[in-house]
Amino acid sequence: MNIRMVLLASAAAFAASTPVLAADAIVAAEPEPVEYVRVCDAYGTGYFYIPGTETCLKIEGYIRFQVDVGDQPLNGSASNDSDWDARTRGQVQFTAKSDTEYGPLTGVIVMQFNADNASDQDAILDSAYLDIAGFRAGLFYSWWDDGLSGETDDIGSIVTLHNSIRYQYESGDFYAGLSVDELEDGFYKTGEGPNNVGVAFGVGGKAGAFSYQVTGGWDFDNEDGAVRAMGTVDIGPGTLGLAAVYSSGPNSYYSAAEWAVAAEYAIKATDKLKITPGVQYYGDIYEAGDDFSDNDAWKVGLTVDYQIVDNFYAKASVQYFDPDNGDDSTSGYFRLQRSF
Repeated sequence: MNIRMVLLASAAAFAASTPVLAADAIVAAEPEPVEYVRVCDAYGTGYFYIPGTETCLKIEGYIRFQVDVGDQPLNGSASNDSDWDARTRGQVQFTAKSDTEYGPLTGVIVMQFNADNASDQDAILDSAYLDIAGFRAGLFYSWWDDGLSGETDDIGSIVTLHNSIRYQYESGDFYAGLSVDELEDGFYKTGEGPNNVGVAFGVGGKAGAFSYQVTGGWDFDNEDGAVRAMGTVDIGPGTLGLAAVYSSGPNSYYSAAEWAVAAEYAIKATDKLKITPGVQYYGDIYEAGDDFSDNDAWKVGLTVDYQIVDNFYAKASVQYFDPDNGDDSTSGYFRLQRSF
């Protein structure tokens, strides 16, 4: 081998052992694994698993636009001096569920946002509670929030949202429960303050086309209570609803009158249209002070519900209220609501 071949072989070996001075090579990063949201069908439609957990979550709510007209004659007055008032509401609800050895553990948060105009707005916690094995604790609506399907009946409490602890037994089409309620923003007699507690019960269920509910409550601070019974039954093209309520004196569970009876008939005119006429009679309505008056009153109204498309409906309601001793009044509203 001559000297020329030796030099060429040495140069080749040196080049092979020397790093190349060039830009670093571009190395593609490994893609992160994608964790798709899994549907959770154990608790009904709309639930999905929170990624990385075994907790199921459901998000729902609605957007509502409403125009109120006329007076609000009972248990309050119109919100302003005008003959009409437009309001908008947005509400969202989060429901979380997971299995435990005691049954499903449920947590609910409901946020509500109301706007009367651009400057008069509020955001409130509409409900927040936990529920397991029939026990519920937190801020939630009582059985006194229930009513007939229309808008004419006035058989519930002024305030039905309380911080409460309750137990409710459920078996098929029957339930029975007992609750202890903090009644800080309910009815107060002269000289009383927001240091109140009440006990309420609810019993209800279904039997074929008939449904029923009996609700009662005792207001310890006012030392008065109320009891209410109502039921509905499918008759002909609609549903007949009847209700009666009695109060031993104005209290946080019922203070509109000493007693009242109400009736309605919800007519299913078409698959999308429901027409509900209703009537109520009040015996010894509450007007002012610490007791009921000797003044009776009656109320008649009509409510129309129309489903425009799925999850979007319109509602219109008009009510006429006439006390024996006092001025009569007419009120109503028109509402558009989109649920999701």
